[in-house]
Amino acid sequence: MKIIEKKEDSLVMEAEIDESLANALRRYLNHIPVAAIDEVEIIKNDSPLYDETVAHRIGLIPLKMDKSLKKDAKVKLVAKKDGMVYSGELSGEAKSVYEKMPITFLNKGQEFEINAVTKTGKGIEHSKFSPGMIFYRNVAEITVDRELQNEIKKALPNNEVKEKGNKIVVLDNKKQEVGDICDNIASEHKKKAEVEFKDSLIITVESFGQMPSEEIFKKSIEELREDLSEFSKKISKE
Repeated sequence: MKIIEKKEDSLVMEAEIDESLANALRRYLNHIPVAAIDEVEIIKNDSPLYDETVAHRIGLIPLKMDKSLKKDAKVKLVAKKDGMVYSGELSGEAKSVYEKMPITFLNKGQEFEINAVTKTGKGIEHSKFSPGMIFYRNVAEITVDRELQNEIKKALPNNEVKEKGNKIVVLDNKKQEVGDICDNIASEHKKKAEVEFKDSLIITVESFGQMPSEEIFKKSIEELREDLSEFSKKISKE
């Protein structure tokens, strides 16, 4: 496995694994336990949004999953100033990952007040419990006419370009998918771009902020391994 890019909120890697396994890891991301606001008590809502809409928005606010987060943590929000009400105004035992997620809007003289309680759940129950997303694509080699070499290198300075007779081969194994770029350049010159897919995959993990992307990937593997182990035990009993 080769790391292409590693950040707090994103992880891009190249790996020689079967697509079925990559797809299983993608699905098991939604088996990772994640905390989210689950019960919302609307005490006062003078805003133009219905109570149900406000509660839904608040439930989708990503919460920091640190050690200080308590089970069934209590939070509240009181707003009396005109203007936008943001996620950063939540206070209590849980903190929002992002400060500027809009919840609703108040005009002068209007008030907004809620009490809420968090719950730990999984993305298979509701999207508010999802920690992020995993997606993947095959590594590819794109072959185009050699006369396009300078234009290709200018558009894709970070990708490996090899000469092959009167053709050049562009290796699509970076974060950015470049097949369409090569195809567009070739089309402009009335040429064709030939794509050959390899066995390796480019896997991207993106975090919604509750936990780092690397942790999401590791926990997805753990959840899949746990279910496979349980399945194996049940089969052996038969």
